[in-house]
Amino acid sequence: MSIARGEGLTPVPQPVLAPLTTAAIFLVVCVKPDRESYAAVRSLCADLPGIFRAVDFRRIEGGLSCVAGFGSDAWDKLFGKPRPAELHPFREIRSGERHAVSTPADVLFHIRAKRMDMCFELVAQIMERIQGAVSAVDETHGFRYFDDRDLIGFVDGTENPRGEAALVAEEDSQFAGGSYVIVQKYLHDMRGWNALSTEEQERIIGRKKLSDIELSDAVKPSSAHNALTTLVENGKEVKILRDNMPFGKAGHGEFGTYFIGYSRSPRTIEQMLENMFIGRPPGCHRKPIFRAIGDFS
Repeated sequence: MSIARGEGLTPVPQPVLAPLTTAAIFLVVCVKPDRESYAAVRSLCADLPGIFRAVDFRRIEGGLSCVAGFGSDAWDKLFGKPRPAELHPFREIRSGERHAVSTPADVLFHIRAKRMDMCFELVAQIMERIQGAVSAVDETHGFRYFDDRDLIGFVDGTENPRGEAALVAEEDSQFAGGSYVIVQKYLHDMRGWNALSTEEQERIIGRKKLSDIELSDAVKPSSAHNALTTLVENGKEVKILRDNMPFGKAGHGEFGTYFIGYSRSPRTIEQMLENMFIGRPPGCHRKPIFRAIGDFS
């Protein structure tokens, strides 16, 4: 979705392409099913740029950004028509014990900054405006882990596209500059993962652990993570923008990755997830090192 900064002005695309940061908060909410609650959220959308500027100005160099995403059902009740051409509820994926769930939710706030206090303050200001109109489904605080690695020790996001490959273009001109977003939370089985040798881990991911160099096709299994998530259409690779963040509570044994993917079409991420959970061809999937616990579309 794009944000209009005044009556009659051209909408300004949200900062989907903002640089990677060291901190993030992912806030997912459901709107209460009454007219007043939807009106309150609609009012927040109009005022969000001003709220953002008030927090951002307190530390200009903080790299604060905010993207608001809306679920398919919520879009109709908040904005009506027109609506993005490919917007639809996330379709759950099942294959044996593997399950990518579809968690009902209405609005996602993806807030990024170089400092967690800035993320926290913006979330607090947003909730101050709509706390009586929504219920929180999930709030996850993410952090950058050393040299952009996830908690299983591999660099995350190496193949992020440079430029606007993840943005809607002329195929849906009313929403050009927008993007489709899908999020998932994964918990890692760290004991099982750490029991594997580095070589086994590299074959599962498809990259060298230390250098982040991709394994050659001669040694990389077809079930490697980066093999299953590489999609080619008409001879050209189709990319998504990932801004995944580690999260967890070490004292509770919780070690996770919050996956967030932006794409020009939701079909791209959905196909990647099907390849991961079902396999390409079916049955050829990576080892189950993650356990999906939630997602939002």
